[in-house]
Amino acid sequence: MSELDAVRRAAELALAYASGADDRRVAPEPAAVDALSALGGELPDDGADVTATLELLAEVGGAATIVNTGPDFYGFVTGATLPAALGAAMITAAWDQNAALPVMSPVAAALHDVTRAWLVDLLGLSAETEIAYVTGATVANATCLAAARDALLAGVGWVAPTQGLFGAPAIQVVTGQQAHSTVRKSLGFVGLGSERIVRVPSDDQGRMRADLLPDLGPADGPILVCAQAGEVNTGAFDPFDDIAEWTEARGGWLHVDGAFGLWALADPTRAHLTAGLRRADSFATDGHKWLNVTYDCGIALVRRPGALRRTFASVAGYLPPETGFEAMHHTPQSSQRARQIEVWAVLRTLGRSGIAALVQQGCDGAVAIAERLAVTDGFEILNEVVLNQVLVRFRDGDTTGRLIAAVQDDGRIWCGPTTWRGETAMRISVSSWKTTIGDATRAADVIVELAASLD
Repeated sequence: MSELDAVRRAAELALAYASGADDRRVAPEPAAVDALSALGGELPDDGADVTATLELLAEVGGAATIVNTGPDFYGFVTGATLPAALGAAMITAAWDQNAALPVMSPVAAALHDVTRAWLVDLLGLSAETEIAYVTGATVANATCLAAARDALLAGVGWVAPTQGLFGAPAIQVVTGQQAHSTVRKSLGFVGLGSERIVRVPSDDQGRMRADLLPDLGPADGPILVCAQAGEVNTGAFDPFDDIAEWTEARGGWLHVDGAFGLWALADPTRAHLTAGLRRADSFATDGHKWLNVTYDCGIALVRRPGALRRTFASVAGYLPPETGFEAMHHTPQSSQRARQIEVWAVLRTLGRSGIAALVQQGCDGAVAIAERLAVTDGFEILNEVVLNQVLVRFRDGDTTGRLIAAVQDDGRIWCGPTTWRGETAMRISVSSWKTTIGDATRAADVIVELAASLD
């Protein structure tokens, strides 16, 4: 058997997994996890047959996966994989493209330009908005925040990429109290500190209280504000117009963490949530959340031309002259996979109306779950279900924790815990393109059934 025959066998195994995912238990059986030891042991001296290796991986590894590619996974705001994305991923893997430079992959460079134009149009952003594909929301946030840092410092005469941050003017960072952990992590990563920030109190849905923004002025230094579209527990949106007014009056930079919530811009029925959102200077989102492409696919969007290149340009004698968009000069990494190919395939396949329907379907599913649980004794819906997030408590925090454990052990659906107002709650995220209203209603029924079985 040739090596390409082994690849064909791998494709068969991959398609078999994908075709059967909807009927599988969401979480693996403990025995399947224990069986992963078969993939270990000592490194063989002489190696093994490639087909046998791939079949072992498919059999043992496949049984120990979390099936987030089906309709029943409601954890971590994780999308499934659309057929267009899966097909494009398989083709792109065969191409083995490095998207760093046009000379390395003309198709990647061309599709970067196409997807930039399509995303800017779809989300209604200003025409000059630049985008960069990175690994996920954390790096997308860090990419935007690094560009913001350097732009703000350049405005006061400090060139951070060459001068560094030692002795640099202090940047005042402002976030909401409920800012996601990836924002804090990113602030630390880019040297702005995860603790030396001004935290603005949030309301009962996790929205930043714009009326409580601090009294900062020019003497306090450059200002960077981090808002969010889609609070990770409630799905709530910050009041962007008020925050933008405050930021613009101080010559600051407004960044929005929109890991999943940014896609609400593609759904005209969510306009009431996104008012003022487009006024931000930068945005971070995840294609592998609501857009349902494969892991990993973070997207950084920056409305100030040249800001990404100021921060990430790399100079070396062996690099060719600029011939088009050069990803390595706009992202933290040099070598990088061509994530834009999957994004192109999904956008072309679904179109504007299909993306809007994808968002609406997730929101409708969340509403269906919330409505079913709300009329059942013992359940309390803790959030205003405005997007795809449902925050639930059953009786109290301890009992909710037991219910979550029962759900995960049962295996028909999967959702996870969170802490809300100091007590355990269940967080249900509807992000899969496969999750219909019927699936969502069935998920609620499973939760109600398991709740009734608790002592």
